[in-house]
Amino acid sequence: MSKKDSTDSPDAGEKKQDELKEFLPPLDFSSIVFPFYTQALVKLGLMEDPLKSEVSQNLDFAKRLIDILDLLKTRTQGQLQPDEETFLESCLAQLKISYMTKANIIKL
Repeated sequence: MSKKDSTDSPDAGEKKQDELKEFLPPLDFSSIVFPFYTQALVKLGLMEDPLKSEVSQNLDFAKRLIDILDLLKTRTQGQLQPDEETFLESCLAQLKISYMTKANIIKL
């Protein structure tokens, strides 16, 4: 009898399937904020566009994304947990400073 390779075992097949599954982040408030935040970083030219593999800048689009997060903050006021509120405010503060710097509104 010959020994089977460990990749032929049922456990190895399950492991391989698990590795191929797309990562799904936990479903919480940050799952709403984070996509807008990262897309704004891309549009501010602070992060490489993962689809184009290049850095480019679109300040109008970045401002729209910041405005959406501001709207979310306004509409959820008094409804968020303290850590959710802090997360949203931190994201907005960073994006606003970066936008003002990129748009030459302020110099840092």
